[in-house]
Amino acid sequence: MLPFRSMINLFQHQQQALDETEGKNRVAYYLDMGLGKTFVGSEKALKLNSRVNLLVCQCSKVQDWIEHMTENYAMNHCWMIYDMTKKNEFDWFMKAAMEVDNPDRICGVINYELTFRRNVLKTLTGFTLMLDESSLIQNENAKRSKFILGLKPDNVILLSGTPTGGKYENLWSQCQLLGWKISKELFWKQYIQTEWVETDGFWRQQITGYKNVDRLKMKLAEHGAVFMTTEQAGISLPKRNWIKVKTRPSPLYWKFWNDRYVAIDSANLGEFELDADFYGSNAHCERELIGDTSLTRRLYARQLCGLYNPARYEAFRDLVNSTEDRLIVFYNFTEEMERLKGIAKGLNRPVSVLSGEEKNLDAYRYQHNSITFIQYQAGAMGGNFQLANKIIYFSLPQGWELWEQSQKRIHRMGQERPCFYYLLICPGTVEENILATLQMRKDYNDELFRQCEQPPMKWSERHD
Repeated sequence: MLPFRSMINLFQHQQQALDETEGKNRVAYYLDMGLGKTFVGSEKALKLNSRVNLLVCQCSKVQDWIEHMTENYAMNHCWMIYDMTKKNEFDWFMKAAMEVDNPDRICGVINYELTFRRNVLKTLTGFTLMLDESSLIQNENAKRSKFILGLKPDNVILLSGTPTGGKYENLWSQCQLLGWKISKELFWKQYIQTEWVETDGFWRQQITGYKNVDRLKMKLAEHGAVFMTTEQAGISLPKRNWIKVKTRPSPLYWKFWNDRYVAIDSANLGEFELDADFYGSNAHCERELIGDTSLTRRLYARQLCGLYNPARYEAFRDLVNSTEDRLIVFYNFTEEMERLKGIAKGLNRPVSVLSGEEKNLDAYRYQHNSITFIQYQAGAMGGNFQLANKIIYFSLPQGWELWEQSQKRIHRMGQERPCFYYLLICPGTVEENILATLQMRKDYNDELFRQCEQPPMKWSERHD
């Protein structure tokens, strides 16, 4: 089977990444967000020249990858592209893959959540496996990770802008796919610093830092990994500007934090005046927020800062009214988006949405004053939104990787204007703890924030 020549003109740093991995069939392109990993990965797959190619990505990115492959490779008769999230196309892909005499090069695109539910994929042999956002297999005990680690590809291509999520321990499963068969125990012994700590009468191993990092990166390079930052690529991006927009937390926040309970009229974002109203005919979308665990306490505290906070929506309205430019808005909860979308439409602003249930970017593409609402899990880790240069963070994520990746949706190659990031924050609340953690390149849920168990400082007590 003769190789096809690429018709793509790569940037110098992209070609450099390919040159550094010339002759290797298991590679990882850990390129900073915005450096074009998509093209580097697909060009490497073209070079490897497998007849069968399996591409695994996030659910929200399936269509983007199909469009990319179709536009850039199918037209040159390099590959036939299959959307394996559709049963009929999945069956066609598997049938073509099993036909030894079939000369067609095929590429099937499937999302992570679906892979381990398609056990027949384990029968594939002699294929190239490409993982977009390979950090998603960092937990080797998760079903999707176990399944993918159990596949038998001839070639492997890993793509990620944040392969560790700030944690080198998360690299072990990716090392296995690269062919570095170091045991987990030895990996931790050589590269991870730990200590045993006692919490509530139980002893557990806590990571305190990392060691031999340069040696780790050297070993990864030997096994086909390329690390490249924007600066190393010789690309100068516009300045990033951060603006904190302080909003008062809901008056109910303090009551909930102290009592761990509040009953609210979620339609009107207020507390029921009388207990009887909760059960009466005048009640609207009643909600009981019960923080009976540390997890639920923090969850509802976050929602009382954002979702159930009238001041937060007023701050959002003021920001929208301050500009006619395109805006990107990151959010966590569907109800947040629905309320924000109502405000945007009330201000006659065109709306686009990228979530787990909806993807409609027409307004973003064609309307200069559009507002695009992006759910972190659906869109923070992929997508080009350089038409905009302003992001509003209505609420914060709890994971550093989502936080880091979200910033790069506008701050990437092709962006020529300064970028502005507006952080809606309630001072003295759990939100400040989350922000401080993210700024330390850590995940909030992985840290023991004992201060969160203490009553936060009230707004009136703050002087900054």
